[in-house]
Amino acid sequence: MVGGTGKTGRRVADRLTALGYGVRVGSRSGAVPFDWHDEGTWEGALEGVSAAYLTYYPDLAFPGAVEAVGAFSRLAAERGVGRLVLLSGRGEEAAEAGEKAVMESGAAWTVVRCAWFNQNFSESFFLEPVLAGELALPVGGAVEPFVDAEDIADVAVAALTEAGHAGEVYELTGPRLLSFSDVAVELSAATGREVRFEAVSEESYRGVLEAAGLPADFAELFSVILDGRNASLGDGVRRALGREPRDFADYAREAAASGVWNV
Repeated sequence: MVGGTGKTGRRVADRLTALGYGVRVGSRSGAVPFDWHDEGTWEGALEGVSAAYLTYYPDLAFPGAVEAVGAFSRLAAERGVGRLVLLSGRGEEAAEAGEKAVMESGAAWTVVRCAWFNQNFSESFFLEPVLAGELALPVGGAVEPFVDAEDIADVAVAALTEAGHAGEVYELTGPRLLSFSDVAVELSAATGREVRFEAVSEESYRGVLEAAGLPADFAELFSVILDGRNASLGDGVRRALGREPRDFADYAREAAASGVWNV
């Protein structure tokens, strides 16, 4: 499993372990060294692997991702990995080239194409703004069908372990469209304190990202995928699992109960 310590990867690893599967987690600092930028780490990560979950950091749409994911997928197929499940981004045209590279690798493949994660507000770069009570983002009134990482993990595990998912592109979203103002309302209700939303310029947000040690290009990604192209619901969770996706309000209540937003 590549990226097995990330938001979706660790959930996939936990589920597979609970089901009794042997799991090898490859990461730059883990017991199994893996680095997308160091092909010398790839062979060891693939040893004895029959199926793999692939996630590319920081995002499949970033420069270099297509080449790395394509080369790794071809190597995986050559080494006998029969099934590849790729995490991709919904509405990211650049990421589709990475999907195509996996599709052409020679292994059976499934693409898990996802909307923005709910967990970005509790486990990632939106956590500190939520704690501060203000989401200042370059998004205006754009709406997004935020998807839960628990749903993503369930779909990925099904694709890795069950028949019937090969050759499928699953577009995973939540059950409704939310603006970031709507998200702030949901977070306020879940936390019991005010969380505000403020629209800011892309330029100013790049500075915020750089100060936080995050790729400044994430600011551009906001404007690209939140231009209306993703303002629709996908049926991937239903098709893959036969159930409805988890709602943002349910996620927010559970996250608040965990204490992650306590200040």
